[in-house]
This record gives sequence, C-alpha cells and structure tokens, in this order.
Amino acid sequence: MANIAIVIPALNEEAALRQLLTEIPPTFAQWIIIVDNGSTDRTAAVAKAANAVVVSEPVRGYGRACFKGFTTAKSLGAEIVIFMDGDGSDDPADLSTMLTPVIMGEADFSIGSRVSTRSGRKAVPPHARLGNWLVSHMIRLFYGVPLHDIGSFRVIRCSALEALEMNEMTFGWPVEMIVKAARAQYRILEQPVHYRRRSHGHSKVSQTIVGSIKAAYCMISITMRYTGAKGIHV
Repeated sequence: MANIAIVIPALNEEAALRQLLTEIPPTFAQWIIIVDNGSTDRTAAVAKAANAVVVSEPVRGYGRACFKGFTTAKSLGAEIVIFMDGDGSDDPADLSTMLTPVIMGEADFSIGSRVSTRSGRKAVPPHARLGNWLVSHMIRLFYGVPLHDIGSFRVIRCSALEALEMNEMTFGWPVEMIVKAARAQYRILEQPVHYRRRSHGHSKVSQTIVGSIKAAYCMISITMRYTGAKGIHV
C-alpha cells in the first residue's frame, strides 16, 4: 500500500469535524491533515484532539487551503492524497471505493459525483446543482471528460497533482484540476458517492446565492481559460 494522506480544508467547522473525524477508519491513511483556513472557532483544537495533523493557512481561499494541505502531505511522504470537505457531506464510507482505482492503477484521478442516486435528498441545493451541471457540461464539451458534477471528494497521486502546477487559489481549484488533468490525458474516473447534507453549520458557498454565483463565475472562467490554448501546458 502507498502512503496516503487525507486533506480536509476547514473554515469554522468545529462541530462538523468533531463528528467527521470519528467516522474515518483510524488505519485507513497515514495522515489526516486539517487545513485551518482562518477559523475563528475551535476547529484546530478539535482536529488536534482527534490526533490529526493541523496546519494553518490564514489567507482564506479554498484552493489555497487545498494547496497547503497537498504540500504538507508531500512533505510528510504521502504518495496519494485524498481531498474531502470538512462539513461532513463527503461520507468516509466511500473512501475505499474512491481510492481503489488509483491504488490499482486503473485511474489517475478519481472524482466523487454528488448527483447520483446514492446522494442524500436535497444534499445539493438547486442553484448549486444548476451551476455544477453547467460547468460539467462545458467540461464534457470542451475537454471530452464524461463528468456530471464538480465534486470535492477526490483522489490523485501526489506526483500527478504536482505535475499539474496548480495556480488557482479560490473556488476554481477543483475545475483547474480537472481541466489540466484532461489536457494531460489523465484517466479521470467519476464515481457515485453517498453525498450527505452537511452535519452542522451552514455552507459558505452553496447555501448562499451570492456565494454560489461567485463560485460558478470562477469555475466557468477557469473552464474557458484553456479552451483556446494548444497543446498540453501542465
């Protein structure tokens, strides 16, 4: 087995993390890395109490937190990194399903789909579902990747992610990963997951109209950014 790190960006997710970290099998990964993205609650304290590796990224931004978690995982010796959200919506019961294709060499990049029949009812708000449908459709059209969702639950080898030279530090991080991976001809596998309604608190993005619009605009911009470029630039 490869050395595995689970990276969980978190912003004020004290209550959700308290539950989520108990659900992750203690022997599944060598490291669980919580990236505290400027929390004002006890997010870091809860993570430390659960024996997670806690790193701070005070400059807020989803991509920035993911990148901090990735570089931390790499420095610890991780070969594979798993990204999960810290709100409890990504179900640890799907960890093996998500990891197996990558560990067995059947895929380079595994992405969880939140819009399958396995997802909880109303787990993804209608406006967020619409935005994700639009971006997914554009990616299928422009890059030939058969996606139906831009999910947060992801598995990729550290070497493969490093080669993508990620730049987007905000909401566009997930789309930039997919687009660059597609241009690099990575084998991208979308898998249905048991997506749940967040266990505690409120989403900073999908449960607000303004947040969803900003995220959608950013994701569409990233999707379009590489369509006119020729060749693979990763």
